[in-house]
Parts: sequence; C-alpha cells; structure tokens
Amino acid sequence: MSRQRVLVVDDEPDIRATVEILLGRMGLDSQAAASVGEAEVLLETEDFDLVLCDMRLGDGSGLDVVRWISRHQAQTPVTVITAYGSAQDAVAALKAGAFDYVEKPVDLDLLRRLVEDALRPGRQRASQGPAGSTTAADGNRGRTPSQLVGTSAAMQDLRAMIERLARTHAPVFVCGESGTGKELVAREIHLQGPRRDGPFVAVNCGAIPAELFESELFGHLKGSFSGASSDREGLFRAADHGTLFLDEVVDLPLAMQVKLLRALQERAVRPVGDHQEHPVDVRIVSAAQRPLQQAVQRGTLREDLYYRLNVIELALPPLRDRQGDLPQLCNHLLARIASRHSMPRPSITDAALDRLRSYGFPGNIRELDNLLERACALRSPGSPIDVADLHLSDTPHEDTAPTVAAQPPSSTAPPDGAGALSASGNIDEDLQAAERARILAALEATRWNRTRAAERLGISFRSLRYRLKKLGLDSGKN
Repeated sequence: MSRQRVLVVDDEPDIRATVEILLGRMGLDSQAAASVGEAEVLLETEDFDLVLCDMRLGDGSGLDVVRWISRHQAQTPVTVITAYGSAQDAVAALKAGAFDYVEKPVDLDLLRRLVEDALRPGRQRASQGPAGSTTAADGNRGRTPSQLVGTSAAMQDLRAMIERLARTHAPVFVCGESGTGKELVAREIHLQGPRRDGPFVAVNCGAIPAELFESELFGHLKGSFSGASSDREGLFRAADHGTLFLDEVVDLPLAMQVKLLRALQERAVRPVGDHQEHPVDVRIVSAAQRPLQQAVQRGTLREDLYYRLNVIELALPPLRDRQGDLPQLCNHLLARIASRHSMPRPSITDAALDRLRSYGFPGNIRELDNLLERACALRSPGSPIDVADLHLSDTPHEDTAPTVAAQPPSSTAPPDGAGALSASGNIDEDLQAAERARILAALEATRWNRTRAAERLGISFRSLRYRLKKLGLDSGKN
C-alpha cells in the first residue's frame, strides 16, 4: 500500500525542513514548494492527499493556492499556516475552501493532530467536490433522508451553502429566528460531511447553570468538587471526531468564553480537577437568534471568540419568506404528527393553506408544527383540516406572542401627555404585571415547557429563569 503524500508550501527553508521531518516520522511522504508557482506546477503533475500552505509567499498569497485547488482539485484538503493573530487571513482562507488552519509559531503536536484529522480514512472521499468523482451527497447514500423541506429559492440557496460548508472543517455560525431549524441545519452540515460517522452533540448554552458550564463542556474527575461522584468526560470529548453544536452561544458566561477560546485554539480540553489536557478533534457549529456582532457590541461576547466562531455565517430564512414551501411543509409535518400518534395522515384544505399564507408565523416552523398538531386534535374525526380548525384570528400577519393590550389615553391625562396608570398608580407595578401576564401566557401555551416558552418570548432560557425568580413564578404553576 502506497504512503500518503503531503505537499508543503512555504518560502522559509527552516519551516519546510521541520514540517517534512514531522511528516516523515508520521509515515508520510512529503514534497516541498517555495512559491505559488512551484506549488501549482507540482499540483498539476502529481497527486497529493494533503497540502500544507503558508499564507505569505514570495510570489503571492497562500490564498492563490487555496483557490487553485478549489477550482481544480476540490477533493484535496488544504491547511493554511497563518501569522499569529491573523484571524482575517484564516477566515479568508476558510471561505476560499481551506479545510483548516494553524497559527505560527507552529505547535508540532497540534500540527500532527491536524494532519491526522485531515488524512483520516474516508475523509477526502466524502469531502470530494465538483472537480472529483464523488460529491458530499453521494458519500451519504443510505443515511437518514434530509429533513429540510421545500423547493423555494431560499431553500435551494440554503441547501447549496450547506453542501459547500460540509466539505470543510471551518466553524459555522447559524443565525436565525426562533423555530427556523438551526439545530436541523447543523445536523445537515454534519451528516453531509466527512464527520457523519462521528457523534453529533447538541448543547443549549442557555439551559446550563453558569457554575456547571466548565464541567459540562470539559468534564471533571471524581472528587474534583462536591457532588463529583464519578469521572465525566464532558461534551467536547463526547463529540470527538464529530460535531459539537452550541445553541444560543451568546448565553455563555464571559469567564467560560475564555476557556472555550483556549479549547478551540489548542484543540484540547482540561477536565476540572485534571492536570493534563486531552486532545479533541471537534468541529464547532454555533447558533443564536441574532448576529454575533450585536453581542460583541453589547459586550456580552468576547471579540476574539467572535472571530473563532463566526468564520462563516449562515442565515436561515424565516417561514414568512418562503410561503411557497407551505404545502410541502404541511404535508411533511402532518405525516410526522400522524406517525407520532399512530393515526392516518390528515389532509388540509386549500382554504386552510391560504389562511396560513396570510399568517406571519413569529414562531416559524416550530409554531406551524404546534398549530397543525392542535388542529389535528380539534378537527372532526376523519375530516380534513379546514380554516376553522386552525383557530387563528382574522388579522393577517399577526404576532402570536402574547401581548398586553395598550390602554387608551385617559380623559384625565396630565398636561404632559403621559398615559394613565392603573388603579395602583405605580408604573413599576403595571410593567411587572404586564411582564407576568405575558410570561404566564407563554408558559400556558407551551404546557410549561420553559425552553419553548423562552423561544416563544424571544429571550434566552437563562433570562426567563431570572424573570421567573424575580416574579415569584419559579416554583411551578402559579
């Protein structure tokens, strides 16, 4: 069996020699190029399983090599070597098609792990693109069919972007309103890529108490703190050789963001109570309802972590922007509801579909799913779902999130035009009562599922928990 071959592109002889020695010790053959021109000649005439390329070369940029490979040999993974702190260079390379990057001065242990990761059996075959004989979709024949439903232009663009992103190791940030399917998209990126045989681990950052974050993500040793009755590997190591999905990543405490940043930089984690770091090979996909830049501007997200997470941003379309997908979505969701309840799949009338098209869906597909399940329960047995079964108001594009009706101006309003207060005369009490009513309505609508209630209200789980405690609602139904 022939040995795998690596092309090293760097204009510094010392670095080329050091990397080639490392590759030789790993049982790999290597060849070196000192310029963009030399690299392109070698790539045209010889076959390589991996390319390691410096970003700054005498006759051009490593980006030129990355782009050449993306056009002509998309099946070949490229890892770029950037100057320390050159986040923009790394982002540009990943967007151009690079598989991964490493910073100077090069940590040889880290480089070894990165090379092993890129050359893992089956990785190149699964990540082969248009220039190769195998596509990401071909490599996933036999897997669970895609749950992304719809043929609208927005969905076609989304599928094309997912296929491109699946071929790289680059961190992806998924931005979308509540209920648009952020975790579903993260799973698709995982399943269409070379990590599909590894684990997909999802964590809701807003649902973990701040004091347990480090233990949950990185693990702990038995006896490292009160209650640590056994060793725990943590979510990072549970996702080794797979994908870790960090939902609502903006809810990470600032102290935890520093430790997450180090784990991403070093590709290693240190469990609580341990003195050793453990290498991990994890692809990070994160998500939030709003762009991460807003969290940076508010001071709730570190800028250096932002550059690590937001390498490629994928914006999900809200349901109101893809109304042409409603018939397919309804059929898909109704089939799932019927399977869940072991009943025949209900049909839906054209009039009911027209009514849904006029609705704003602030809760997006999650809300459509809940609405259809309710309609299935309320319709006459054996009949199709009709307009009356939907129980929607007559106002088109309304926001279904519970709101407090505005009070009309009082006839005894003060001269400065301020609105009238309630009988209590205390505006703080009025606001608190309005907040309490809205939260209670959301909790009742979700059967006191706090995670779903937070999503319905457009706030984080942690924020909801704080408000429940402040309003004295944290002990259960009130």
